[in-house]
Amino acid sequence: MNKNLSRLRRARKTRARIASQAKPRLCVFRSGKHIYAQVIDDRQGKVLVQASSLEGELRKQMSHGADVAAAATIGQRVAAKALAVGVKEVAFDRSGYRYHGRVRALADAAREGGLSF
Repeated sequence: MNKNLSRLRRARKTRARIASQAKPRLCVFRSGKHIYAQVIDDRQGKVLVQASSLEGELRKQMSHGADVAAAATIGQRVAAKALAVGVKEVAFDRSGYRYHGRVRALADAAREGGLSF
């Protein structure tokens, strides 16, 4: 099994546990060049808010979209957008990635931004 299939298997198990909770989930995806975050309401099947290092104004501010500083910026941004929509509590879906580095920076920044998980 390759690395990505293993990650997707871990993500599937995590999402099954999160599905039993009655909260939207903060889903993280990271690539080699960018990082993305979405708050998803699985009951309605809708993305409530999203933020990524590809957004125009953020892209101009950041030198690189795939570092810890960019992840922290995206975490703060997605938290601000979620609070504006009325979402305060989420379940963190790390998508099979280790809770380390960029994923951890995004989570910590989202907590500092006002989300609780």
